[in-house]
Parts: sequence; C-alpha cells; structure tokens
Amino acid sequence: QVQLVESGGGLVQAGGSLRLSCAASGRSISTYAMGWFRQAPGKEREFVSAVSWIGVNTYTADSVKGRFTVSRDNAKNTVYLQMNSLKPEDTAVYYCATAVSIATIRTEAKYWGQGTQVTVSS
Repeated sequence: QVQLVESGGGLVQAGGSLRLSCAASGRSISTYAMGWFRQAPGKEREFVSAVSWIGVNTYTADSVKGRFTVSRDNAKNTVYLQMNSLKPEDTAVYYCATAVSIATIRTEAKYWGQGTQVTVSS
C-alpha cells in the first residue's frame, strides 16, 4: 500500500508559478512510474504529466508542454510538478498517482492522492 499526499497548491495570478509536491509513504515509489492528473469543476479528470521510475523518461500533455515539468527524487520518495506561466484554465484539483509503467499510467494508475487545489486568477 502506498499513501500519497500532495502539497504546494494555492492561489496565483496568471503568469505565475507553483511547485507541487507529492510525498509517498508506506513503501518506496522508486519502482513505480509517477504521474500528475487534474480535474477542473464540471470536467473529467485529465492526464497532465508522468515520469518513469528512474526519472529519465517523461510524458507531458500538449496543453501544458513547455510550461510544466515533472521530476522525482526517489531518495525523498517524492515527485514534483513545476508549473510556470500558469493560465486561468490550469485551475483544477491536481492529483498524483502511481503506476507500474509510464506507458500505462493514463489508464492503470493504482494509488492516488487526495489532491491539492490550484487556482489561477486572471
């Protein structure tokens, strides 16, 4: 069992930056791919970005490519999402999740955090 806790969300003006963290406990996440998803009010949850277990490969949605960067520190059992040039449409609850593989994380994420709210004002 893996417990995931997101932090770092908040209110920011358009063009600003935030760094989300996802701290894992219960077991090491070093063998898991890790990903970020988001869900805006009235919309379905969508994939944002993912990183492979060793941190070499990443996969990012076109909507945030060039603005968001995912990374991980396996020694700290933590994954991060650096979000720059934020837009009002980035407003959502952001969740982290684990999966066996970066190739399947969009459909087979296993453990989920409770989410952290990100609100971008115009």
